[in-house]
Amino acid sequence: MAKTIKYYIVAADALPEIFIKVAEAKRMMQTGEVDTVGAATRLAGISRSAFYKYKDSVQPFNDMKSEHIITFYGMLKDTAGVLSRVLSVFASSGANILTINQSIPTNGCAAVTISAETSEMAESLEQLLADVSGLDGVVKFEILAG
Repeated sequence: MAKTIKYYIVAADALPEIFIKVAEAKRMMQTGEVDTVGAATRLAGISRSAFYKYKDSVQPFNDMKSEHIITFYGMLKDTAGVLSRVLSVFASSGANILTINQSIPTNGCAAVTISAETSEMAESLEQLLADVSGLDGVVKFEILAG
């Protein structure tokens, strides 16, 4: 049975310092300031083990007060119809897809980013994530920015 994941928005000053440092290490890697996890963790002042322990659980939240645009990241198996099923879940939720970018598949999987306007959604983001994550052929699906 799959574990249900809940998400919370918490002010940065209420978080343990390790979460802030993990987010900073991830930012440095994403922006190209550093090339390796070792360099990022050294600059952030954390151990590599702490980084790996929390890296999938810590995501920055970008407050867009006037809009509700969320960018999702997914890893999809290179099987006919997987992306179509993902897009169907978005359509049925009421999300308005703004952009879709999919990489060329390597090792049987393709990375995809989907940006969507979510203010008219009939369901929660958690439910959308759960619905997409539960689809056959979806290896990983998460919020990248929002």
